[in-house]
Amino acid sequence: MRRTAHPGRRPATDLSGRDRLPSLTGLRFWAALVVVLYHLSRQAGEIPGISEVTWYGRSGVTFFFVLSGFVLAWTYDGQRVPATVFLWRRFARIWPLLAVTTALSVAAYAALGTDVAPRAVAATLLLVNAWLPDSDLLRGGNPAAWSLSDEAWFYLLFPLLTALPWTRSARGRLAVAVAACAGVLAVWLCGAVIADPVVRSWALGYFPITRTLQFLLGVAAGLAVARGWRPPVSPGAAVALVAVWHLALVPWSRAVPDALWYSPYQASQLLSAPLFALLVAAAAHADREGRRTGLGGRWAIRLGHWSFAWYLVHEIVIRVWVGVHGRPEGLVATALLWLLVIAVSLALAAAAYHCVEHPLERRLRRAGPQPRASGERAPRVPVA
Repeated sequence: MRRTAHPGRRPATDLSGRDRLPSLTGLRFWAALVVVLYHLSRQAGEIPGISEVTWYGRSGVTFFFVLSGFVLAWTYDGQRVPATVFLWRRFARIWPLLAVTTALSVAAYAALGTDVAPRAVAATLLLVNAWLPDSDLLRGGNPAAWSLSDEAWFYLLFPLLTALPWTRSARGRLAVAVAACAGVLAVWLCGAVIADPVVRSWALGYFPITRTLQFLLGVAAGLAVARGWRPPVSPGAAVALVAVWHLALVPWSRAVPDALWYSPYQASQLLSAPLFALLVAAAAHADREGRRTGLGGRWAIRLGHWSFAWYLVHEIVIRVWVGVHGRPEGLVATALLWLLVIAVSLALAAAAYHCVEHPLERRLRRAGPQPRASGERAPRVPVA
């Protein structure tokens, strides 16, 4: 029976290609924007109101970890893809742009007269720079690339996670999601027993093991939506919950210094994971039903495509400008610098996506190992 179009809905057949879940592609841009505003506020100068709300915008990285688990689970649910094929695809997805932006970052450091340890560059390119509480490793090479060290760990785990018997039933997936949420809370509370603030920041904010819970939550949500789960809130309500959470961090930050374990700094990254999982699930479910969310327009999708490159290049642009010209003085100068950084870094991100990221991913995927013709059903097209 042919379905009758419902007012306010897109036909399901419009959801094709790599943007089969267009709202998630659009959300990638908004998450990257929050990270960009976070770095602008802390490195280039504050703008009242915007900086207060985005002062803990590093939570955007948490969103990407949750989104990564969700998209991979949704894409590969029920597929029989050899681990070598899966890992090669993920390598093709992230490593070429990592290598190019790391080279750009090292060149920027050199131009500013800042030495970069070769071991830091090697650790970045080998995707292991987040495994030790060493600031040289975390910030050397490309400072934004620490999250790719975590992602590489998630990719290694993913085939094992989807093979667990707990992910095969609705009850098991619920138990995994509840355990992941409880684990995130427990990790945050463990900050109370870590006296050294540097070690605490690394253990809770960078260490791949503790960040795994966010990815796992995304996996559970992705499998649930793929198998018919209907989130209890609409995408609009989920967006509102995320916004309220970040607004609540503003008075919290005024009352508690970031150096204390119970400050909103780590809470913003850890405790936001369940809200992000709910947002991603609600947006994906709406896309599957063909309902409009306001998150997946043409420009939102285009900017979402550029978001990975934007994440990797924006801090380099900020660093070069501030290193050469210093921090601006006054609100007008700060606002102009913000606009300049956003425009230049977005232009670089667009060029990087179209000239490096997308074409090299396609070439590497074709050149790498391929699944046997009878060993893999047509997968859902990934969006991240």
